[in-house]
Amino acid sequence: MKKTYLSLLIGLFIVSGCASFRAAGQVQSGRVALFKQQPEAALAHFRQATEVDPNYVAHYGPYSQSVWSYVGRAEYLQGNLPQARKSLERAITHQRDDYLARIYLGLTLARDGDRQRGLSEIQSGMRGIHDWLNSVEYGTSWGHFWDPGKKIRSEIEKNLAMISGKDVNWQQLTASGEWIGFQMEQEIDRALRDEREDRTRDSDDGGSEPT
Repeated sequence: MKKTYLSLLIGLFIVSGCASFRAAGQVQSGRVALFKQQPEAALAHFRQATEVDPNYVAHYGPYSQSVWSYVGRAEYLQGNLPQARKSLERAITHQRDDYLARIYLGLTLARDGDRQRGLSEIQSGMRGIHDWLNSVEYGTSWGHFWDPGKKIRSEIEKNLAMISGKDVNWQQLTASGEWIGFQMEQEIDRALRDEREDRTRDSDDGGSEPT
């Protein structure tokens, strides 16, 4: 009986690991399509990821995103606002600190006519990303790899000041919100690449013979 139960647990673990691996591959393919500004192709990959593992969360060092955040963003870029709203709300329900999902939910709501709630979600998402970048920079050993020039945080600060001033330029805010989303996605690859190169340099230095 114990052997059977243990075998079942091992089997479930293997299946779960394989599903996560396949979902990760589909998400990465979708990200590549997003970088190429091909939301339709990206959405196809992201939806396949949800079919494999609907609870999949992509982890990039200290940063993570729900697969539904990716689905919703691709749907938003396609102009499918009702479906984007559902996907992004599901992403936030699944992962409360998915701040990019909040920004895109706000953009979706605003484009769909609910600017008041949309503005609240955009503000919340931008504050969350700003605070997260600060906490990573000052509270972790890898923080200097993320937004080192503070370009993303500077852009967020301008938007938050505009929102606080009650004089919102929606065209500017929308373009900026989309820019922040794109930059954060690129920042994932930049930060992980720079961290990997830094570790390689440290390894090379540590392994060299003293002269």
